Amino acid sequence: MRFVKMHGLGNDYVFVDGRLTHVDDPAEVSRQVSDRHRGVGSDGLILIDPPDDPTNHARMRMFNADGSRGEMCGNGIRCIAKFLVDRGITEDEAVRIETDGGLRRLGWSRGVDGRVASVDVDMGPPTLAVDRIPADLPGMEPGATAIEWAFDPKAFELDPTMMERAGIASRLTLVSMGNPHVVIRCDDVGLVPLDGIGPVIERHSWFPNRINVHFVEAVDPGSVRVVTWERGSGPTRACGSGACAVCVAGVLGGWADSPLRAMLPGGVLELHWSGAEADPVMMRGPATEVFEGDIELAGTRRQEAHP
Repeated sequence: MRFVKMHGLGNDYVFVDGRLTHVDDPAEVSRQVSDRHRGVGSDGLILIDPPDDPTNHARMRMFNADGSRGEMCGNGIRCIAKFLVDRGITEDEAVRIETDGGLRRLGWSRGVDGRVASVDVDMGPPTLAVDRIPADLPGMEPGATAIEWAFDPKAFELDPTMMERAGIASRLTLVSMGNPHVVIRCDDVGLVPLDGIGPVIERHSWFPNRINVHFVEAVDPGSVRVVTWERGSGPTRACGSGACAVCVAGVLGGWADSPLRAMLPGGVLELHWSGAEADPVMMRGPATEVFEGDIELAGTRRQEAHP
């Protein structure tokens, strides 16, 4: 299987050109290649498939490191735009990529080496209704929103002392950017015991499809620090769709402004959102290719001919 290793701010994936290689069991392949000791090492597998609508450029299929299917990946989709442009598959200024979370439109700019360095993504409007996240919060009617919603830490079986140490607020905001996110504020992201709290919230019964978990420290109205427990992958250097969810949560909660700089462990993303639910969230960030390679795996085969 021919692959390309790429990342957005350290959120790394193995990319496979689905026009040239067929993957019979992408969930199992994702588990194998994501292994950082026995595989390539990544946060998951992304297949760059032909689009369902021929007027678009590609379809993204994304699988987390544990093999679970993800609807959307903000860092991964920027890398797809880079892949398509750098390899001459398209020169269109507006790249259209189909995802399980809907169609996304991307712009791009080249670096000094002539290759794509930065990508702008129209991430589409956020979804706020709890039943569409999806989430089943106590006492919350379908169609209602959870903005700075007060929760009892006992519901997550969280240690109050652990929460107090990091200044973790017992309020949450739920946002879908085509995939589900929960945003929780704290005083110091460096003190958040992510490995202990992240998987508990990700797999809580309130979230039937599991959820991406973000802890946010507001630095000033225009910038935040974020740490993320990614659904199906664990701690990650960056989460693009999650940064968009943080922007939405901050604007609606009154603790952040747009434009917003999201400072992630892997670097900075720039977000813009008007505050109107029908308007899209815009994201700008880098895309980086690391290397190409081949790996022998069962369940993959070359297509007979190039398209």
